[in-house]
Amino acid sequence: MESTLKTVWNKGVRLWADHGLMEEEVMVSAGPLTVQQAIGDPGGGDYPIQQGKERLVEASFRGFRGQAFTDHYGHFCGTLAEIANLPLTTNYHRAVFIATLNAVMNALGKVGGTIHCKDCGPERCARAMPDHIRRTYGVGRVTIVGFQPAMAERLGGELDIRLLDLDPDNIGQVKRGVLVEGPESAAQALDWAELLVVTGTTLVNDSIGRFLVGRPVLFYGTTIAAAASLMQWDRYCPQSG
Repeated sequence: MESTLKTVWNKGVRLWADHGLMEEEVMVSAGPLTVQQAIGDPGGGDYPIQQGKERLVEASFRGFRGQAFTDHYGHFCGTLAEIANLPLTTNYHRAVFIATLNAVMNALGKVGGTIHCKDCGPERCARAMPDHIRRTYGVGRVTIVGFQPAMAERLGGELDIRLLDLDPDNIGQVKRGVLVEGPESAAQALDWAELLVVTGTTLVNDSIGRFLVGRPVLFYGTTIAAAASLMQWDRYCPQSG
């Protein structure tokens, strides 16, 4: 059975080919952004990017930008054909492909919101999320996958939530008033939930397929912008550019 990531790759590369982009000498570059470039100053100091746990990789295509969060980053420059041929076996190669997919679909006018919000943006995003969930899904039990500080605090204050994360420095700690659980609790936390709120970074680390079975899923963030459009997944990212 084809993996979710491979399905996204197939749809994305087919789109590039259908628009005649594969044969053009189009250069796409991606490099890690500084904290200030990526998110400015959202406050708190506990965002993974502020602690050096993740970085935003940014691709530029015809003046349009696309981003992807990853813990494995670097600089890449090449044609779309070369990027299409990258083996998607590392977080770095997957981040390059996904950031590029976001930039190209943005350039083609097929998706927006591919640039991360800054400063007060994460707080504004989180503030509106509980009402969005109640209005759209009508649920109370939510499992969040990935630690986004403002989101955890806001959802934890208004809904019944559990929070899963992979960072060993977070697991077992109470962050923004919410206990962070690790992989050993994942099966139970996923089964308990009526709705999963999942970081788009799961596409980069290729764990996304685990969260697409059995219950509604709301993805959040810029990383998954193009993939969500191609796959018709729900995405929440109201402050992105």
